[in-house]
Amino acid sequence: MTVFRFGYVAMSVHVKNASPSKTMTYTQFSKLADREAAIRKLERIAQNNLHNCLRLLRHNVAHHISFFRLSSKLIPLANHPELLDWDYIKPLRTSLAELKEFIKTYPDLRIDFHPDHFVLLNTKDKDVFSVSIKTLQMHYMLLKGMGIAIDHRCVMHVGGSYQDKELALEQFIHNWALVPHHIQRMVMLENDDTTFTWSDTLYVCEKLGIPLVFDYHHHLANREEGNDFQVNWQRTIATWQQSKLPLKMHISSPKSNKEFRAHADLIDLDMFWEFVSAVQGTVPQIDVMIEAKLKDEALFQLMKDIRLSKNVRWLNEASFELC
Repeated sequence: MTVFRFGYVAMSVHVKNASPSKTMTYTQFSKLADREAAIRKLERIAQNNLHNCLRLLRHNVAHHISFFRLSSKLIPLANHPELLDWDYIKPLRTSLAELKEFIKTYPDLRIDFHPDHFVLLNTKDKDVFSVSIKTLQMHYMLLKGMGIAIDHRCVMHVGGSYQDKELALEQFIHNWALVPHHIQRMVMLENDDTTFTWSDTLYVCEKLGIPLVFDYHHHLANREEGNDFQVNWQRTIATWQQSKLPLKMHISSPKSNKEFRAHADLIDLDMFWEFVSAVQGTVPQIDVMIEAKLKDEALFQLMKDIRLSKNVRWLNEASFELC
């Protein structure tokens, strides 16, 4: 038997006025004559974002949702080159401590991040690489502040192809030696929908001992001919052998045949069930991150669809196992 546990991304359509991603652009920041007052405004925005994270986690616990991706935009302008003197963690310690106190009350919570697309570990550009490490360091500091074990909490794509995919894969492997060990420990890699396939990503993960987060929708959009579950699934499972966390995957559905790579509002049950049927019984648990436009509503609707049409054992509002 395999338990399937659902989570969703960053924001709720049910909890109103709870965005964790409110921001300020550097243009807005620079228009404020008093720099110290402008920094205090940034800090108030970040504090409000963290407060909304706490509201979302309370909502999740109330609905037995124990898997959640935090927004990577909690601290606006955290790594802007004009604000390198700003100690953004210090004013957030109280807010982080509140989150830490809540999180430790619910030890089954799995919380992680998905850093933005500009975080590139396979770049040859030293400045881009430096900013990428600084951005991942920010995620590290947030995890530490919330008392969350850092291992395998940041899912990333391999990066850019730079017009030569094989060289780009080798560049990732080369650059990995330059990544600080504590940041290496945070990283998981995900196959993407345009460049690095499941097989490509698996190659890097096996070389470097990184867990692979399988994105089913991306796989359907970008795969080698004949590459089905039987080809790479057991090898994907093996990348998680050294992790304390269950295997993680992403699920979304195409917006339309014409816009296949775009995410739909909800999850297509038939599409998801093809995956469930193929992997059932291969691992004790799979944590499934729903990447749908309607966030937690997509989770609730998918669970309702499963309960009405499939023979499963209902564990709670956000998880099930097949009978």
